[in-house]
Amino acid sequence: MFNISKRLPWISSGLFWRTFFLLTFLITVSLAIWVSSISMVERAPRARQVASQIVSIVTVTRDAISNSAPELRKELLIDLKSNEGIKILPLEENDQIEDAPGSEMVSQIEANIRARLGPQTRFAGKVNNHDGFWISFDIEGDPYWLGLERERIERSSGIQWFGWAGVTLVISMLGAVFISGLINQPLARLTAATHAIANGKVPEPLPEKGPEEIRETNRSFNQMVADLNRVESDRALVLAGISHDLRTPLARMQLEVEMAHLPDDARQGMQSDLHQMDAIIGQFLDYAKPTDSSTFTEIDLSSLLLDCAQAAGRMPDLHIQTKVADNVTVKGNPTDLKRVFNNLIENARRYGKAADSEITELDIDCRINGDNAVIKIADHGPGVPEADIERLLRPFTRLDTARGQANGAGLGLAIVDRVIRRHEGKMRVRNRSSGGLVIEIGLPRA
Repeated sequence: MFNISKRLPWISSGLFWRTFFLLTFLITVSLAIWVSSISMVERAPRARQVASQIVSIVTVTRDAISNSAPELRKELLIDLKSNEGIKILPLEENDQIEDAPGSEMVSQIEANIRARLGPQTRFAGKVNNHDGFWISFDIEGDPYWLGLERERIERSSGIQWFGWAGVTLVISMLGAVFISGLINQPLARLTAATHAIANGKVPEPLPEKGPEEIRETNRSFNQMVADLNRVESDRALVLAGISHDLRTPLARMQLEVEMAHLPDDARQGMQSDLHQMDAIIGQFLDYAKPTDSSTFTEIDLSSLLLDCAQAAGRMPDLHIQTKVADNVTVKGNPTDLKRVFNNLIENARRYGKAADSEITELDIDCRINGDNAVIKIADHGPGVPEADIERLLRPFTRLDTARGQANGAGLGLAIVDRVIRRHEGKMRVRNRSSGGLVIEIGLPRA
């Protein structure tokens, strides 16, 4: 089935429909006012025209009957009824009469006819169960009814009016669709570009054409993207320098500590501090490291997870149960994803122990759900207070229970979330009903 929202993404936006319905409402109201105005303006001239036609019919009919031979009048009446739709009935006092349906148009017609035929003229909508528009008149002193088809006085073009109004409304609505799209398309492009930046991608430059406001906005946005790319490059260069400038003296200090004549406790403490400083520098570099989607390759996620679980399972205080579907493939950077899973496993090993156990029980699950690969890493530990779950993903945030990195800067889960988002995935953190924390990751399948 043709999906117009996929062909024209801007159609699905709320602003598009607001603009469309507003334009449609304004066009419909304007059209209704226009039709009403035309109707009011033409009512009086049309009433005079119809009244003149009816008076002419009455006059011609009276003259034709008066001047015809008595033996031919019956044939004349039949001919008038069959050919002209004119009925002639004698007016009797006991006639069953129903008034004509009241309307502004009919009232004006009746007033114009009375002004021409005299105030004694009577009107009826039904005479002796015969429908029509009936007018009284005299032939040689005898009263008669003259009946016309109601279509002669009603607006015979009413259906045409509605038809033209409907066609005009449809064309106007198509124009509203075009105008709404024209207005919202630049905003849709801008929204798509901002989403690309949020996902760590470099968007295509926005076209600097159209109205001045759109050109200026797109030009400013393109300049902002160029500035961000330059800042990102400068930051990578600065961080590379920091890594070199800091880790070189750290390595020298590590060597000096090893060679110095120090007590074992002092040496171990200094070595622990140096390792912690090195780990913090590594976290900063991992968090700031840009991800180039052009280097993504097809990854056998099933094998990658099993390798990570097997390597971590050698630790004596960690027991891992895996339930990984076969042949789950995604596109991404294998080094970054391996770092993500190792980070999560290590985080769970440190803080996911049950209160009555010295061993961390960890469940790793991977399955296919539609177009996504869903990975769950769940422990059996104390979990995290619900109010603090959202804070876990913020950079430089560490809870009292230290569900981030104990020897780091609070960037562990922030790095994971950043890498997953750059792989166009989503990460969700929640507590298990049976106890423990669950990290659920969804990645697009290759």
